[in-house]
Amino acid sequence: MSVTPAPRRVALLTLGCARNEVDSEELAARLDEGGWQVSTDAEGADVVLVNTCGFVEKAKQDSIETLLDAASTGAKVVAAGCMAERYGRELAESLPEAQAVLGFDDYTDIAARLDGVLAGERFDAHTPRDRRELLPLTPVQRRTAKVVVPGHATVDEHTPAHLRPVLRRRLENGPVASLKLASGCDRRCAFCAIPAFRGAFVSRDPQELLAEAEWLAANGVRELVLVSENSTSYGKDLGDPRALEKLLPQLAAVAGIVRVRASYLQPAETRPGLVEAIATTPGVAAYFDLSFQHSSEPVLRRMRRFGSTEKFLDLLAAAREMAPEAGARSNFIVGFPGETRADVDELARFLTDARLDAVGVFDYSDEDGTEAAGMTGKVREDVVKRRYDRIVRLADELCAQRAEERLGSTVEVLVDAIVDGEVEGRSAHQAPEVDGSTTLVAGEAGVDLAALRPGDLVRATVTATEGVDLVAVPVELVSAAAR
Repeated sequence: MSVTPAPRRVALLTLGCARNEVDSEELAARLDEGGWQVSTDAEGADVVLVNTCGFVEKAKQDSIETLLDAASTGAKVVAAGCMAERYGRELAESLPEAQAVLGFDDYTDIAARLDGVLAGERFDAHTPRDRRELLPLTPVQRRTAKVVVPGHATVDEHTPAHLRPVLRRRLENGPVASLKLASGCDRRCAFCAIPAFRGAFVSRDPQELLAEAEWLAANGVRELVLVSENSTSYGKDLGDPRALEKLLPQLAAVAGIVRVRASYLQPAETRPGLVEAIATTPGVAAYFDLSFQHSSEPVLRRMRRFGSTEKFLDLLAAAREMAPEAGARSNFIVGFPGETRADVDELARFLTDARLDAVGVFDYSDEDGTEAAGMTGKVREDVVKRRYDRIVRLADELCAQRAEERLGSTVEVLVDAIVDGEVEGRSAHQAPEVDGSTTLVAGEAGVDLAALRPGDLVRATVTATEGVDLVAVPVELVSAAAR
């Protein structure tokens, strides 16, 4: 009489950005194929696999705390993701609570790795290396390179891209999902270590993206958020720098998808044709997630970036000329080496004139392996904090004013969740998690709130604001999610 083996249970915990979330769903699919029961709940798991973030110091600390918390459950703990890739052996030596520290090269055999961990095997952590060196310098030569790139798994390279199985398992069932356009980055920003551990820029095949979009739509997704380290570079290694402009309307035409949102745009690479495609294509959110980082030209040059206050304002004006209600967000670093009081004043001037919907502000800190870490002209810590506090206060005030400008306007809101009768969603200028949200409330006429479900797209009138968040009355159901 045969005995059915006990199920092997793994909890997959994801930290960091939306790109990591896509990578986790690839890992989940591989683990599922390998016979593992996958969840996001560490309770009762045999192994807890933590997909770490290694971007900045706070993210790294969050990753360490999550790994330690996982160890306290009694499960075996495995570190993967960016921090594991970036630090490898060093992380393994400083974190004996983890049974294994796995790099990106382990992803293709992740089920076997966890089988070994569960059996008590110990794995030598890798010695980190610059992953940019694994791919050809010339972008168009990278497509044939045999390098593991998370989120780019090909099940059967001999089958046309649109017919291949999708190696992805959703870990959440909401109406929004990220779709990874590309991985890596060819830029050399002085403050950023990401290219060294994520590698050179590699685009995914357009047909593969369309097939994955159709699969996501069939699994209840209504909004696609296009993610990468640099979405404006999409297609340069495919021989077509206009590839994203062509892809956007194709994705928007996928049955069941009501909104496509591009993110991670580099201002210096945002061409007029791309601006027009985002601003005017039906089904594409008129939303510009532009990585400005600063607006003072001298600071940008030291950052190894391009632009200025006037050039950035011109870019925003071009977008708003075609889509007056277009949303715009960005992140900024204050206290970069060499930054002066005049540079901060220039940044404040830009923020005042830019009318951004959402702003993220970071205080500069040295990052291992970056050019900026070795720069002269470091700004004192107390000065950085004062500048940070000033810009955060200004940004909060300006973003709240921008929200107030939308009073009385009509917005299309995708319902994300309904909790205790409160209907929460987002309009086209609000990306998931990083921007504000819109609360739908009952009005004298229009849509019955009680009939709404996550994934519904409704047209609504903005009646109030709460900081960057909106309150709106739905007046028309534009597209209903599958019941």
